[in-house]
Amino acid sequence: MADATSKSAATVAAEKTVLPIILAASFCHMLNDIMQSMISAIYPMLKADFNLDFWQIGILTLAFQCTASLLQPVIGIITDKKPYPYSLPIGMASTFFGLILLAWAPTYAILVIAAGLVGIGSAVFHPEASRVARLAAGGRYGFAQATFQVGGNFGQSIGPLLAAFIIVPMGQGSVAWFSGMALLGIVVLTWIAGWYKAHMAANRGKKKVLGAHNLSKRTVVIALTVLTILTFSKNAYMASISSYYTFFAIERFGVSVQMSQIMLFVFLGAVALGTVVGGPIGDRFGSKVVIWVSILGVLPFTLAMPYANLPVTIVLSAIIGFIMASSFPAIIVMAQELVPGRVGMIAGIFFGIAFGVGGIAAAVLGVLADSHGIVFVYGVCSFLPAIGLLTVFLPSKKQLQVA
Repeated sequence: MADATSKSAATVAAEKTVLPIILAASFCHMLNDIMQSMISAIYPMLKADFNLDFWQIGILTLAFQCTASLLQPVIGIITDKKPYPYSLPIGMASTFFGLILLAWAPTYAILVIAAGLVGIGSAVFHPEASRVARLAAGGRYGFAQATFQVGGNFGQSIGPLLAAFIIVPMGQGSVAWFSGMALLGIVVLTWIAGWYKAHMAANRGKKKVLGAHNLSKRTVVIALTVLTILTFSKNAYMASISSYYTFFAIERFGVSVQMSQIMLFVFLGAVALGTVVGGPIGDRFGSKVVIWVSILGVLPFTLAMPYANLPVTIVLSAIIGFIMASSFPAIIVMAQELVPGRVGMIAGIFFGIAFGVGGIAAAVLGVLADSHGIVFVYGVCSFLPAIGLLTVFLPSKKQLQVA
């Protein structure tokens, strides 16, 4: 009887959500994404200062996104076999040096190298921090992943504002001021790494309990392929906003650079809010429901936005950001349920795909913008959410329930 009581208590402790760790990981995600979002936020300034073409802007995004996308799956696979808790602060140190280099870059080539260093920092951060959030979830995986993700979304929304009101007026050198965020991130991630290491030590030698499902290998492969395609559609559209929305607003409506940054903040702020709402919904109704609504549900609004006036464009961008926001955490959670025991690998692959698609899409869209105009680009991208129809091939929540 005493043994049964002890075992029950241990189970409850193991399933407890460790909220401070999840919030700390989310906070560092915010810092990480503030710093990385400032790269795209200062594109108009860099374009003018270095006399860049749109394709060169696309290459900058490609350098950051593809550095991250190529390394993230590798890091995820390695850390699934042997976790390295203190890789988290080391990754943030790469971002620190990238910002310093970005602030004082004298040539375009140095700008590309700086973007690559920030990409390396993100490549290390995302799969390991996502793993920490899942370890601390206590079974509330949708909540933990959404809380972790909302930090990044909030950071992406703050970055353009900081760029508009600090970097644009003060110049390229002011980017160095934000290296202090990287130093703060190193401190917090060192604390998280200590918890991570202690968690590993406490569970060393224990047999891992993996969530089992009854899906065939073919069904799993099809589902993972669909999730990959949905990640493509979502992040290709997001790349059109994050890299070129400011240029679209300036060309279409004649607004100032600062006003265009505020419009980008409205969109990214709505993304952050939508992520908060989507996590608990995913835990209750399943990831498939969230994916249906968040990808396919935005189609009427994306189709209307290229033809709307300025006030309606701002409203539509907020609606799109809010609805689309929760798709990526839901995709990550479903993919981790499809391949139990490969948390780091799945997080690395899907974060990597997200970054890679964003980078490639930014480069391709830059070429299209140079040849056909930025308004044409938004007309093409407005159809991307229609790919959400493929969600019909994903397994339901009941099919993914742990056996």
